[in-house]
Amino acid sequence: MQSLTSLALLSLGAAPAVHAWGVVGHATIAYIAQNFVKDTTATWAQGVLGNTSTSYLANIASWADDYRETAAGAFSAPYHFIDALDNPPTTCNVDYTRDCTTAGCSISAIANYTQRVQDGRLTAEHTMEALMFIVHFIGDITQPLHDENLDVGGNTITVTFDGFDDDNLHADWDTYMPELFIGGSTLTFAEKWAATLTTAIKTGAYASMAASWIKGDDIDDAVGAASAWASDANAYVCTVVMPNGVAALQKGDLYPNYYDSVMPTIQLQFAKAGYRLANWLDQVADSNLGLARRNNLGEKRIPVARQVLTHSFYCFAHFARSLAIIAHSEHDLIDGLLEMGTPSMARLAYGYGCGGHKH
Repeated sequence: MQSLTSLALLSLGAAPAVHAWGVVGHATIAYIAQNFVKDTTATWAQGVLGNTSTSYLANIASWADDYRETAAGAFSAPYHFIDALDNPPTTCNVDYTRDCTTAGCSISAIANYTQRVQDGRLTAEHTMEALMFIVHFIGDITQPLHDENLDVGGNTITVTFDGFDDDNLHADWDTYMPELFIGGSTLTFAEKWAATLTTAIKTGAYASMAASWIKGDDIDDAVGAASAWASDANAYVCTVVMPNGVAALQKGDLYPNYYDSVMPTIQLQFAKAGYRLANWLDQVADSNLGLARRNNLGEKRIPVARQVLTHSFYCFAHFARSLAIIAHSEHDLIDGLLEMGTPSMARLAYGYGCGGHKH
């Protein structure tokens, strides 16, 4: 069985995947985050990942897509999206209780791995896994079609783009439109794009908006923050992705008119994701570094689960061991639970099936 470390290294040379934002998209988001995190956060993340390069987050930003294709990582497939049961283009909305199934979703996964990456009892490998999942899922949740159920998030909407008549809408948003815009799919292109977007956030078109992108984001309410991110992205399904319905997308080539109309939103979402990721990692790193300082002073850590995943409670409360996921005090924790294998723990908490959906 391949280790997480070997899979992370393998992902660096993997071909672009036709899901998530695609390699160039996730790398762009990661580079933006690298441009905004505090120095202490960068040092902490580099230590967790065992990578001190200038691409320490970008290198692993698409790891989760590769991992989900393995037997060991198949459990994580539902964590890349949340299927909003809305009715675009008439209504667009995300309801965590309604839309996040017992198999889990992007919102519950962000909450779970945010809690796990702060748990000092995990092995170094499991801590690294949690960080890599967070980097990827915060990217995924900003892609509008990762927050939509219709036609499996657009995967079954056949369209023509730039002369290719066998594309699907989801793949065009994830990969083909961003790659056409930036001119390639390598980290070099992503880093250049991230530099442009970073400038826009600091002093350009996004400068007045950036503070609102992270307003209220708190790792102690990960479900609330991730729900807000999903709702924000989902709204674009009605206003930008398919404002005139599915049929209108299947008339003619999406290039150049549709492409020109949606690229500003794609760029905006990349900027949001990178800025939010930086803020989120700063909070996580501050929590971990603060814990380390307290432990060095000999203080006792009281492990408190940070999220009560209410929608999943009724599905797994009868499993006694799963009570640790929703524990409110140290006394409720079951010794050794968090050292279970990640697939086992995830399945225990969220279930097995993903309903055949692949976003």
